[in-house]
Amino acid sequence: MNKAILVGRLTRDPEVRYSQGENATAVARYTVAVDRRFKRDNEPTADFIPCVVFGRSAEFAEKYFRQGMRVSVSGRIQTGSYTNKDGVRVYTTEVVVEEQEFAESRAESEANRGSYQQSAPAPAPSAPAGDGFMNIPDGIDEELPFN
Repeated sequence: MNKAILVGRLTRDPEVRYSQGENATAVARYTVAVDRRFKRDNEPTADFIPCVVFGRSAEFAEKYFRQGMRVSVSGRIQTGSYTNKDGVRVYTTEVVVEEQEFAESRAESEANRGSYQQSAPAPAPSAPAGDGFMNIPDGIDEELPFN
């Protein structure tokens, strides 16, 4: 089974291109910075995982994903190789995205916005008023069947 699940932050806005031909398909590429669980010399470290996504999901990434945003991605790891113009063999590894979603609320994303360079404000997806989350009344803990 080939399955990769990543949660991290986008290193830059997705780069989108379209395939050639009658049925042009969107192809988006982005890199997710994923924190490593263990630190080296008490310094946080991260892996930078290249991702590629196709079709309507690529268009979604282009429209809503922005640099610094925390995202969750799942897909399969794909390796490949090619010979560059200097005749050197280059090996590639990337995640072919099958599912992608936001991994933080809009409020958290906007609070972190100052920490990350933003090229443009993220467009607002059509959602109910507020941040899209239901308000839970105080004191409901006693009524819930679990803790």
